[in-house]
Amino acid sequence: MMYFARWKVALIAATCLLGIVFALPNLFSEKTLAGLPSWVPSHRLSLGLDLQGGSHLLLEVETEALVRERLENLVDAVRQSLRKDQIGYIGLGFTGRQVNLKLRDLAQSDKARESLRALAVPIAGVGAKLGGILGGGGPDIEVTSSPDGTFALKLTEAGVLESRRKAIQQSIEIVRRRIDETGVREPTIQQQGAERILVQLPGLDNPERIKQLLGKTAKMVFRLVDATATVEDAKAGRLPPGSDLVDSTELDGAGRPLQFVVRKQVMVSGENLVDAHATVDQRNNEAVVSFRFDSVGAKRFGEVTQQNVGRPFAIILDDKVISAPVIREAILGGSGQISGRFTVQTANDLALLLRAGALPAPLKIIEERTVGPELGSDSIRAGTIASIVAVAAVVIFMFLSYGPFAATANIALLANMVLLAAAMTLLQATLTLPGIAGIVLTVGMAVDANVLIFERIREELRSGKTPFNAVEAGYTRAFVTILDSNLTTIIAAILLYQFGSGPVRGFAVTLTIGIMASMFTAITMSRYLLVSWLRWARPAKIVI
Repeated sequence: MMYFARWKVALIAATCLLGIVFALPNLFSEKTLAGLPSWVPSHRLSLGLDLQGGSHLLLEVETEALVRERLENLVDAVRQSLRKDQIGYIGLGFTGRQVNLKLRDLAQSDKARESLRALAVPIAGVGAKLGGILGGGGPDIEVTSSPDGTFALKLTEAGVLESRRKAIQQSIEIVRRRIDETGVREPTIQQQGAERILVQLPGLDNPERIKQLLGKTAKMVFRLVDATATVEDAKAGRLPPGSDLVDSTELDGAGRPLQFVVRKQVMVSGENLVDAHATVDQRNNEAVVSFRFDSVGAKRFGEVTQQNVGRPFAIILDDKVISAPVIREAILGGSGQISGRFTVQTANDLALLLRAGALPAPLKIIEERTVGPELGSDSIRAGTIASIVAVAAVVIFMFLSYGPFAATANIALLANMVLLAAAMTLLQATLTLPGIAGIVLTVGMAVDANVLIFERIREELRSGKTPFNAVEAGYTRAFVTILDSNLTTIIAAILLYQFGSGPVRGFAVTLTIGIMASMFTAITMSRYLLVSWLRWARPAKIVI
């Protein structure tokens, strides 16, 4: 215990030196750090929303829209499947969470049942891999029938839950892509509860554009315009089966949206897009969005345009026609343009949305908060003062309690603060106001180990041991107690991080890093300093 190998001394010195190097950039501005060579550490502490200012949004995924979309697609699939098998039916539609229909001929019941069961989609996940033992792996719909030829296709609860789970995960990923495209630095995007997404955007005090981007589903499809019916026919109730009356983003002379009768069948989906960017059409100098499909989409797009030359082709975004150009010739290259009286900004936003991908369900903003940078500056100032006062109070207390002997503990405390700042900077952990509270708490806890050691040394000196033996016994016998107390605190911090969110996690991170740093400084660094002093001074007696 009283001997330090050279490699241990080198390790202590290297750790302290690296701590200073990585913590030092926090004392300089970003402008100063930008002029330094690339190999010089230049990362600063990442400040949270409450310190830097910014926007806080709580979004809710409207998963009921997923259920409705699945039922609408199921109705279309039933229609096509029964027509293909030449099975007559009446009353096809959906109510609640099931699709209903009635056969014209009861003799076709068995054939219809097989045809309808083939439309079910297996539920993926853990249950599927275990053969449905955990409730997964089965179909997402249940087909039931009655003696009078009535069939019902009901969505299973497991299928609805699985679609919701996937929708939340996909929504988080797409929200992250959209926000990353805007250039917002270090956003926090995480699931909160069953159907909510928390979005925190430090440094952003005007979230309007972000709200507009997140409020759009950006589900783009290509559907043919139905030339067999006019808008007037549709308004009069003479809408052909398999067609819809869809509003346009353009307005007529009276300020009302133009409308189109379009086929329900999706010819090409926006899911096949691989790139989209805003450009300028050289023919009329208007902003347009150029897009490109993957191989599957390009093939399908080429087939559709080749088979429908001369027909209008509606480009529909979030259930609104943004453009309905006439197909002049087959487009076989897998790329095209979307025009629709865009400005440069709206064209860029649309391209961003298409690149990021469509949300599986609409997002609704249920909570919004904006923290001004002035409030954040006040929080930083208050936190800094609290930290300085805490350090000063602890240093004074240690000197009053243990005299000059406490110098080693105070030096270790300062080293602990440097290592804490360095570790958080290196890990790019976000510092929040509760995180500062964690630092203040760490300051008090950092000297706990030294207090235990010094009290143990006092007892050993009172029993008549020499200074060297007393110090050795103090560190050896206090180690188990120190390890136990710090380990239980770290376990509590880990649980806070695991089950907490936002500010609670920030507190847990700083507390954990601070305790680990204090273990190093109290047990290793302060011991080295004290042993070095004993070897140099060789006191016959010491008084604590």
